[in-house]
Amino acid sequence: MAQPEHTRRWESGALAHAVTDPFGQGPLPWLRGRDHYFDDTGHVVPWYVDTPPEQTSPERGRPRGRPGRRTRPAGPPDPRPSTGLRTADDVHRQIKGFASTAAVAPGEAIDFRITVDPPQQFSVDIYRIGHYAGDGAAQITTSPRLSGIVQPAPLTADRAVSCHHWWMSWRLQVPSYWNPGAYVAVLTTADGYRSHIPFTVRDDRPADLLLLLPDITWQAYNLYPEDGRTGASLYHAWDEQGRLLGERDAATTVSFDRPYAGAGLPLHVGHAYDFIRWAERYGYDLAYADATDLHAGRVDPARYRGLVFPGHDEYWSAAMRRTVEGARAQGTSLVFLSANTMYWQIELSGSPAGTPDRLLTCRKRRGPGRSALWREIDRPEQHLIGIQYAGRVPEPHPLIVRNAGHWMWEATGAHDGDELPGMVAGEADRYFPRTPLPEHQERVLLAHSPYRDGGGGRRHQETSLYRAPSGALVFASGTFAWSPALDRPGHVDARVQRATANLLDRICKRD
Repeated sequence: MAQPEHTRRWESGALAHAVTDPFGQGPLPWLRGRDHYFDDTGHVVPWYVDTPPEQTSPERGRPRGRPGRRTRPAGPPDPRPSTGLRTADDVHRQIKGFASTAAVAPGEAIDFRITVDPPQQFSVDIYRIGHYAGDGAAQITTSPRLSGIVQPAPLTADRAVSCHHWWMSWRLQVPSYWNPGAYVAVLTTADGYRSHIPFTVRDDRPADLLLLLPDITWQAYNLYPEDGRTGASLYHAWDEQGRLLGERDAATTVSFDRPYAGAGLPLHVGHAYDFIRWAERYGYDLAYADATDLHAGRVDPARYRGLVFPGHDEYWSAAMRRTVEGARAQGTSLVFLSANTMYWQIELSGSPAGTPDRLLTCRKRRGPGRSALWREIDRPEQHLIGIQYAGRVPEPHPLIVRNAGHWMWEATGAHDGDELPGMVAGEADRYFPRTPLPEHQERVLLAHSPYRDGGGGRRHQETSLYRAPSGALVFASGTFAWSPALDRPGHVDARVQRATANLLDRICKRD
């Protein structure tokens, strides 16, 4: 039976991103809802927990720390009625846009290229993600009223989609006094359609922790435009009948020069925002950068006591891995808060306009040459992370505490065998006995959690921590659910909050 046109076009759209207007539930509840992801068959499946886990008060988390750096406090709720605002889509392109670069330093400019259909005035509100007394973000500035135009159709070549030929719509000169952080440009048309553009204001000052936002992995999953015809990611593409095809027929190259699909926010972006809200709430000294900055050599790990990878970070270049391995060797700790990190090896190249690092290529298992899997070129991810990707978790399972006497579980109230509900979700890592371990002075598995895979087979997840010969600590959660447990309502677990604080406190004190 043929599917209706609307279903074919949107079977990956709103469902895949599970993001409606973040303002629809109140002033600024940024991405505190449910995430979805694709399984191997191309079906959309949830990773979240339907029944919220039993919680204790998050106030029992880390009570210490430096005061968080703030811009200005969150203002009053958006005066425009949420019922009058609608999310733009990739079929009609009411308003869609992207930034000329994923990250910019204070004092530099960032260009936004935006299409508006039908042509009309629009505005751009800039928000910074943070705790902000629970609001989740604070409005920093607003553009003047801008005149929107219909930009040319995206260019395609061998399934790669690019909008590098769009005209610049607005240039934001980032003031030198702006706080580094994760920002979102909220685009709103005069007739009430809305879309988003995430970007980062980075800094290279010394700090306790450097947060690395996984913009490369975000683009690997970006299916823009989700129009049933043109869009392609490293996972999916469309055929002539508007059916969504799988990985074998997907793109091998995708461009940073295009909007994000759906509401304009990347898949899994909420994981990073969950960590940011929690960490800034408790005053951790954070610097910010993107994975692209790590690749391009703009990150000096010696400036930081720890590098934090807050969300799904699957696609790594050789330069990224080389820099992170060097950081570990020099004593900089590594914190991997999600699963399936550093699974595929990728290359970045310049755009047709000559801008470096705007095309992402990963041939996976297709075509001539060696596999793009790190573990199949004798460089398994376990040799850096301590564990590695084991598979998807179709339904959430509890995380089972192991080695509860270890200092990371201190003051959590956890005991060996305790179950943390729903904490093994989405994807899982584990220790592979036949794969080399990194050199270490000490090593401990902090969880060992059975679950059932998609075929009903028994598997297990593990959470790992080891100390490198340099003294660097390397932590890997081994699950998608760790960051949401820090600050996402319905998912918060005070034991995970406390354990994460124990880890970061040791890193920041170089203990």
